[in-house]
Amino acid sequence: MKKLLLASTAVALMAGAAGAEEIKLGVSLGFTGPLESMSPDMEKGAMLAMKEVSDSGKLLDGSTVSAVRADSTCIDAAAATAAVTRIITQDKVKGIVGGMCSGETIASLQNVAMPNGIVMISPSATSPALSTLEDNGLFFRTSPSDARQGVVMTEIIKEHGINSVAVTYTNNDYGKGLAESFEAAFKEAGGTVTINAPHEDGKADYSAEVGALASAGGEALVIAGYIDQGGAGILRAALDTAAFQTFVFPDGMIGATLETQFGKEIEGSFGQNPASAGAGRDAFLKMATDGGFDGTTSFAAESYDAAALILLAMAKAGSSDPAKYKDAVMDVANAPGEPILPGELGKALDLIAAGKDVDYVGATSVELIGSGESSGSYRELAFKDGKMTEVGYR
Repeated sequence: MKKLLLASTAVALMAGAAGAEEIKLGVSLGFTGPLESMSPDMEKGAMLAMKEVSDSGKLLDGSTVSAVRADSTCIDAAAATAAVTRIITQDKVKGIVGGMCSGETIASLQNVAMPNGIVMISPSATSPALSTLEDNGLFFRTSPSDARQGVVMTEIIKEHGINSVAVTYTNNDYGKGLAESFEAAFKEAGGTVTINAPHEDGKADYSAEVGALASAGGEALVIAGYIDQGGAGILRAALDTAAFQTFVFPDGMIGATLETQFGKEIEGSFGQNPASAGAGRDAFLKMATDGGFDGTTSFAAESYDAAALILLAMAKAGSSDPAKYKDAVMDVANAPGEPILPGELGKALDLIAAGKDVDYVGATSVELIGSGESSGSYRELAFKDGKMTEVGYR
């Protein structure tokens, strides 16, 4: 009898091993380009979730998960499409955390992911256009639409007693979408937008753009740009010419570079980026610190959540095939079910294996609405004594 039991156990183990896979997930971010300073911690956030699941040994008969990097450049649609094509056709990824910026995300989704049936969950593409884009049920995002950010930014500006602003935006899908959403919300709240003008990234001199903004006037300047590109150039030119004293920074400007390069020069300025308070954020920040990176970096937490959702959806569907698990993403993201925080992915896999529901709360209080995007929570920030300080959450 003992030999029979041992033989049965060996057969079971062999069957489990036979079902295990080496699952590859793409990480398509702008490792070069206007947000390159944010990308490393975003990548580490996604890889943290992959490692947690791999170490648990509980995904699809003990399958392991590894990351394959694609440099989307954030702004070059052709480069992003080529990079995503490579990881899909050559590396055979089963899903993608990305893209990073809205324009290249749309290009990668329509030109590559949809024809190949690959799920993409973006941690940071925020253009309102993505809310209504046809995606064959393959696209989700753990960051909220900029339609929501426009309202939140309006509330914060008005609470500072500011009623007129000039706006400049990076001339792409992200910048234009955010600028339009904000202008509509600000005007509805009784505010005045003196000018809403685009700027191009990659220029050496932004004095002409700042001159036009200053001529239009306004109590503050809203810079809907990129901190590692034109947004920084606009800010430097505005400071050097004393064109404005108060600045408002949306998510693309919230990064370590803003503090290290400008510090006390932007005293009294403020901004916001997607984030949420609570036990999930606290758990993620501790895990990030233990993992040797800064979890407060913009969209690092959203990247962890994007990877976690893909892997839990695979478990729910019982398959790494995107055609099968795409329909499970909304199921694991929302109630009903046992709430799941960062660090509890093994627990989630146990519950799913037992036929029970999970409600992935994650690091950013995940709740997917509509066609699969975050309902949206924002962290308000202010600059005091040269430091970027947290004010609260909305």
